[in-house]
Amino acid sequence: MKSELDHLPERQQRELERVREILLEEFEKAILPATKPHKRNGKIYKIILFGSYARDDWVDEPENGYQSDFDLLIVVSHEDLTDIADYWYVAEDRIARDPAIGRPVNIIVHSLDEVNTALSRGEYFWTDIARDGIALYELPCHSLAMPMPLTATDACRMADEYFSQWLPLADHAMSLSRTSVDNGVLRDAAFMLHQATERLYICFLLVRTLYFPRSHNIKFLRSLAEDKEPRLVPAWPRATKVDRARFERLKRAYVEARYSASYAITAEDLEALAASISQLRDIVADLCRERIAALRADAAKTEGGIRNASA
Repeated sequence: MKSELDHLPERQQRELERVREILLEEFEKAILPATKPHKRNGKIYKIILFGSYARDDWVDEPENGYQSDFDLLIVVSHEDLTDIADYWYVAEDRIARDPAIGRPVNIIVHSLDEVNTALSRGEYFWTDIARDGIALYELPCHSLAMPMPLTATDACRMADEYFSQWLPLADHAMSLSRTSVDNGVLRDAAFMLHQATERLYICFLLVRTLYFPRSHNIKFLRSLAEDKEPRLVPAWPRATKVDRARFERLKRAYVEARYSASYAITAEDLEALAASISQLRDIVADLCRERIAALRADAAKTEGGIRNASA
């Protein structure tokens, strides 16, 4: 795996170094109270930069609402250490508030066994990281598995099943949001629009990569999805503060619309958000169908080649 960041400006290199320091420092603090040996002796095996900053096609135009995030995979020694609330929340909070870090940072945390199992199945999300990722930190003797090829037939079957499951769930959430608006319960409408958005990004990510992170943060999910497919970008206007504030209000709805007495959203906001989500739904549906058709064509071609070889 690559380990050089020379393709990045010095500022981004310094920011990543600061992020790495915080992650290592806060993880050591988080495991101190543990009593079970596999937690108390837990290790970070790798911190891997992936996505646009690893591939060198990042965007840094925050004044226009377009700024690529740092996407990081943290590989740990045991699955129990992947819980965000128990081990990573403080680090995420420190990173978000650190003035030396000038862009959003998203982390996903998995055990080495989980990552290597996914690589052995040839899941696209993980094989992309193994190919393009850059190690910001790694302990020796804990290598990633050699990625194995996933057959086009299996990939097509899995993608088709994910699409059939998640698109109707997104449609259902949108329907419940409309019902909530009709009933005058705007907080519930906001929560269900959040769920529709989350489910649409899950649908796309599963069909495209066969993976989605265990996160309800739709800004993170949007970042991962748009990193894979720029055609998703136009669904969300972000040129004005109003546009960006509406998406932030939708992001907060997952928790605040249910539990915070101070959460407020207007019918006008909901209408604008619903229009964006409807556009997102159509784009996701088209992209997923396009992907499944391509996988089906690859599967047919592969099967045809096998039949010809055995004839």
